[in-house]
Amino acid sequence: METQNNKLAKDKINTPHLTVLPDEKVSFGQSALLGLQHVMAMDVYVVPFLIAMLIGLQSGQSTALIQSTFIAAGIATIIQTYFCMKLPIAQGPSYVPLGAIVGIYAASGGGNLGWSSVLGASLIGAILVIILGFTGVFNKIVKAFIPPIVGGTIIFVVGLSLMPVGLSDNIYNGAGATINQNIYLALISAVVLIICVMLGSLFRKKGRVFRITSVIIALIAGSVAAKLMGVLDLSAVSQAKWFSMPQIPFTDFGFTFNISAIITMVIIYIVLMAETTGTWFAVSNVIDKPLTDKQINRGVIGEGIGCFIASLLGSTPVTGYSTNAGVISITGIASRRVFVAAGAWFVLFGFSGKLAALISAIPSAVIGGVFVIVCGIIAISGLQVMKNERIGEKEMYVIAVPMILTLALTLLPDDFLYSLPTTVQYLFGSPVATAAIVAIVLNKLLPSIK
Repeated sequence: METQNNKLAKDKINTPHLTVLPDEKVSFGQSALLGLQHVMAMDVYVVPFLIAMLIGLQSGQSTALIQSTFIAAGIATIIQTYFCMKLPIAQGPSYVPLGAIVGIYAASGGGNLGWSSVLGASLIGAILVIILGFTGVFNKIVKAFIPPIVGGTIIFVVGLSLMPVGLSDNIYNGAGATINQNIYLALISAVVLIICVMLGSLFRKKGRVFRITSVIIALIAGSVAAKLMGVLDLSAVSQAKWFSMPQIPFTDFGFTFNISAIITMVIIYIVLMAETTGTWFAVSNVIDKPLTDKQINRGVIGEGIGCFIASLLGSTPVTGYSTNAGVISITGIASRRVFVAAGAWFVLFGFSGKLAALISAIPSAVIGGVFVIVCGIIAISGLQVMKNERIGEKEMYVIAVPMILTLALTLLPDDFLYSLPTTVQYLFGSPVATAAIVAIVLNKLLPSIK
């Protein structure tokens, strides 16, 4: 019978780009450091910040939402990585429900009633997702509709959709600095990242530390450069408290169950699951382990439980972050222990205003420099999935149309988007989900030409 060590050794031969395999043990100190760099690369605070701004929350309420979001992301990451899907996947707040949340909040009268309607709808939607996982319905959908050509396309558009966001929002229009400074900062963090990865590849064991900590080194280098340029503002860090309790659900807010809000959120969850499938394929491809039926079912259950807990904590739906697949590919570290550590960091940040403020203080352009490299790595992972597939005339359209649609929706002016029917807004608000649906439909409808 094959021992665990022999199995790990064989897996390493099959995945030479990985330094540490998913089930391989990593020391506590290494896990903490490597988990931190995943946290720093994720921008988890952005979604609650946008929600607070869009619905006009007061300062104390905004802080509470950010704290609860960190805690929800941490718990959901640990649940998915250690108990459910058992893959190196980090969970964080999804951008997909933003429009729906704002709409439900406004339609319910705003204030406590508006937020309780958002949470009530999220709670019911999460329960339905859990049921999809337990019954295996979602897995059957994946097997029937997502062959390698479609799966590879979905992974590719995940990376493609994030590139314009990283370039435009993080670099060209990053707050607190001029466009010249932002470009320089992005270049510094990107170049340092690439140098660290190359040092790790060239010197193998001696350079391993550079590769596995490349993201953290790049972010530190970029932040030091920002400080020298005078664009690193740490005032919020000094003012923040080391420890503060987040809001307690059943004393600070309640749950209201509104039928129209629930229907809206169910639609959002369907789109959300289409998007998170792309993340699962991306991680599966990076670690070179095909997804099993059991993993997909457990992943859906984990996603549902994570969203359920997020609702109980007063936060918004969570999903798997595809950026982490890129970080795994860059660092070669796929250990689940590292992701459990990332989850623990999230929870810690949720209880510490100072640590959360420190992460938030990193200039967006510094993060953008790392982010766009990661996006490119994700897109290339999608191409690798498709490399052994025959690319005929049908397959060209299955790949090309979703690719064009992804860019079109990513660059779609907000004025036009908001003029569309609400349901269409929810769908078009997630380029990945829309492109995934189109890829699936085209693959089924277009005739195969031999």
